[in-house]
Amino acid sequence: MNEVKILKSGDWKVLFELENIIGKPIPQIERVKRTSLGFVLHGDNIIGLGLFNCLSTFPDCITCLKSLKELYLVGNELTTLPESIGNLKSLQTLDLGNNSLRILPESISKFKSLQRLILKGNKLYIFPEPITRLKKLKELDLTSNELIYLPDSIMKLKSLQKLILDGNNLTSLPDSIGELSLLKELSLINNGLQTLPESLKFLLFLQKLNLSYNQLSIFPESICYLSSLRDLCLLKNQLKELPKSIKNLKSLQKLDLRHNCLTLLPDSIGNLISLEEIDLRYNQLYLLPESMGNLFALKYFYLDNNQLNVIPVSISNLKSLEVLCLGSNYLTFLPESIEKLVLLQELDLTSNKLTYLPESIGNLHSLKFLYLDHNYLTTLPESICNLKALQSLCLKRNQLLSLPKSMDKLKLLQEIDLKGNKLRILPKSL
Repeated sequence: MNEVKILKSGDWKVLFELENIIGKPIPQIERVKRTSLGFVLHGDNIIGLGLFNCLSTFPDCITCLKSLKELYLVGNELTTLPESIGNLKSLQTLDLGNNSLRILPESISKFKSLQRLILKGNKLYIFPEPITRLKKLKELDLTSNELIYLPDSIMKLKSLQKLILDGNNLTSLPDSIGELSLLKELSLINNGLQTLPESLKFLLFLQKLNLSYNQLSIFPESICYLSSLRDLCLLKNQLKELPKSIKNLKSLQKLDLRHNCLTLLPDSIGNLISLEEIDLRYNQLYLLPESMGNLFALKYFYLDNNQLNVIPVSISNLKSLEVLCLGSNYLTFLPESIEKLVLLQELDLTSNKLTYLPESIGNLHSLKFLYLDHNYLTTLPESICNLKALQSLCLKRNQLLSLPKSMDKLKLLQEIDLKGNKLRILPKSL
């Protein structure tokens, strides 16, 4: 038994019984979390309890902990919960992740103070209706279950701010989801969604929406009404185009459209004035609109594995840009105006068709990483020796015959790869 003084309550009896059940001591800890084995005290009462990976059944004695606020029973072998669990009236956080629960008891609805309910990694096939009576619930995580639908009654969770439904078998959402008016985060990764309800547009406080790994072929117009949206991820869908109305997402800071079927972008994308990161890797883009140059807040721009043979001159307007990745395209040249990207730290031009670099590249004084491998370069401009911040330079698999003589000016250069060229003489500094 732990050497701890619990004088005024009977919680010590519960602790003693739990230690007998699991066959080892349960230490006092400062804070309980998902992988904890321990308890947290406040005064004479246990207010936090973590029993990670040590139970095969739910110990009924836990329901005597009347002051318990946080209960973590993650990574156990629980298949059922007793009705008596509803006696934990003070509970604010309940994490039952990574068990084998198929149903929840009706008494779950008695958790009048519950704010966080984590049920990820169970075997729930039908959405547990008692959950919808948890009036103070702010976070609900049902990741990696077997849910095939959400009930209309989900609308009753009026306090819900975070809803995670990744890794289920959902093919649609109920219209009533639009009534979760306080929702800030909605994640539906790896389901079978082909459309979204129009009512989604009423989630005016939504800041983060993740629809990755679904089967969306048309960009849902309802998303374009989400004026508070900051982070939108549509990775691994089947989108062929974006609507003009995407311009309404004025608060959007991060947009992930990797692994879709986009060939062109609408001019209106230039209206996303708050955008800091856009990821368009693994699409079929062959042209970018000049309006991309209006994304003045953009810091990270990923365009690898497309079909671009030119980049718009307006890209030089992106004065905040720190990372520009254009690998595996069909670029034959860079515009001289690239020198205006004064904050650029990483430039990736791997696997293009470049035969030369502009002299102006030497004005990228913030550049630390330059990747030029698998191109058709036969020479480098002398100005490349002005890249005083350069730390890594990859030039392998080109057709270089020589290098600039002043390479010794690159004092911070730590790595240079020259494999697969036709160099006859290397600068002494290398």
